[in-house]
Amino acid sequence: MPEQRVDNQANIGKSVSIHKKALDPLIAMADRITLSEGRTPTIVPFLTIVRSSRETPKNQGVLTPSFCLILQGAKKLYLGQDIFHYSAGDYLASLIDLPVAAQVIDATEESPYIGLRVDFTTQEIASVVMEAEISTEPKEKNRVAGAFIGKSDAALLDIFFRLLKLVDKPKEVRFLSELIKREMIFTLLSGDFGHLFLQKALFDQRADGVGKAIQWIKENYARSFTIEELAQSCNMSISGLHHKFKAVTTMGPLQYQKQLRLLEARRLMLGGPMGATAAGLTVGYESPSQFNREYRRLFGLPPLQDMKSLRSTSYAGRFEES
Repeated sequence: MPEQRVDNQANIGKSVSIHKKALDPLIAMADRITLSEGRTPTIVPFLTIVRSSRETPKNQGVLTPSFCLILQGAKKLYLGQDIFHYSAGDYLASLIDLPVAAQVIDATEESPYIGLRVDFTTQEIASVVMEAEISTEPKEKNRVAGAFIGKSDAALLDIFFRLLKLVDKPKEVRFLSELIKREMIFTLLSGDFGHLFLQKALFDQRADGVGKAIQWIKENYARSFTIEELAQSCNMSISGLHHKFKAVTTMGPLQYQKQLRLLEARRLMLGGPMGATAAGLTVGYESPSQFNREYRRLFGLPPLQDMKSLRSTSYAGRFEES
């Protein structure tokens, strides 16, 4: 499938120009808070700054519910068979846990990649929807994936500006940051891309069991199951489960489980002395050869070679979600 872009190159340049006056103060504030590579948590409980002074390799990981705004630079997101480009002024919103791959594609020492990440839950979105009495009727009948890319506007960038200012106000940060976060959610729900949030924000109640199926696999990824068993536990037909699960995650239930298994095995091996055979058994594989084969298919190298490659770089095992 051809790569997809948020916009064509001319419009990307125009978008960056439009937002430049609003982005520059945010970049300056982020630089003042940290010049460290990688992820830097802030005293705002849900806000993280991500920085990279060089392009990165394609890194596999799990994208968790979050809202990630690029201030400078650009990234690629690999979601199923789709490849998305997004750059300064664009944001990535994820509403469920999704196995994806990402890489920084525009970053230098002089102009590093800088992103802001806000973590949230579907319950927080549901609370704003109910209290603000926002209509939950989607504009589109077709289901869309649980992650999407949009363009920020002046109002949204102003919210991020006020959020970053709270870093200098430790006595006020806990109370005011939650209010600003709710304002951010309200702004997103009320904007041009609000219908995409609404299709997934309440999917546990509205998506005919897909949310329940995702949660079950996350909690039981190391055990074997059949599609029939999963469909029955979620009160869905087999065909309905396949269709709706793939529409939300871009993959089938067994592929979703396989990627969670392999990502966890990789984490276990990177985190300590555990070898490939033990890691494969821990995440549910009965055959070492099958584990090695599927591991290589996902990560490009057999487990031992992959570990050696990752440990030889400063980006070992890092998956930056912003």
